[in-house]
Amino acid sequence: MSKDDLFAKPQPQLVDFAFTDAVADVFPDMIRRSVPGYDTVIALLGVLARQYAQADSRVYDLGSSLGAATLSMAQQLRDHSIDFICVDNSSAMTQRCQQVLKRHIPNGNVSIICDDIQSITIENASLVVINFTLQFLAPEQRLGLLQAIYSGLRSGGALVLSEKLKFTDKTEQQQFTDLHYEFKRANGYSELEISQKRSALENVLIPDSLEVHKKRLTQAGFQQVSQWFQCLNFASFLAVKH
Repeated sequence: MSKDDLFAKPQPQLVDFAFTDAVADVFPDMIRRSVPGYDTVIALLGVLARQYAQADSRVYDLGSSLGAATLSMAQQLRDHSIDFICVDNSSAMTQRCQQVLKRHIPNGNVSIICDDIQSITIENASLVVINFTLQFLAPEQRLGLLQAIYSGLRSGGALVLSEKLKFTDKTEQQQFTDLHYEFKRANGYSELEISQKRSALENVLIPDSLEVHKKRLTQAGFQQVSQWFQCLNFASFLAVKH
């Protein structure tokens, strides 16, 4: 696993964060050292897939990056009638995703698509996963995507949505921001790396509150919305279509 040192040296001009070749090269290290609870979310996606994935249906991984979520689910689902659809708008990510999934699940029914997740038609889906991706869409575009997912889900199907949270209470927001930075320091990131990464993400990663997420999922049509996981300021929601 390549070490994430992309922000280790002073950068004279910081640009908005993007999922480039350089990011794809270090992504496994980056996300595990930056997102508390990430490994647990990935592991438990396999458990959720066992509960909600249906035979003769599709499982979508939107914002699939290197395919960790799909790999976790596929390893728990041996039903060859299930088709996995991985979508990411970064060609650097989809190219590496293809290599990873071909190596680990060579006989799986997996399609890897390089495209905007908003351009994909969701159909015959029993499970859709969006891991730390909705937060990169413009806020006004988020409900439309969730509505399209709901429309394409089978009855009994589910959406798993994992996101960074913001908090409406300023004291609570500061508390969890400080804890998140301590998490990064504990994982070996320097003050320079933390500062430069924060600046690069400021204009592209816009988090929502717990309340906004639940309200939006309900507006999209989901009858059952639960927060099933939280670690510091990162959470995951389970929304079910009846």
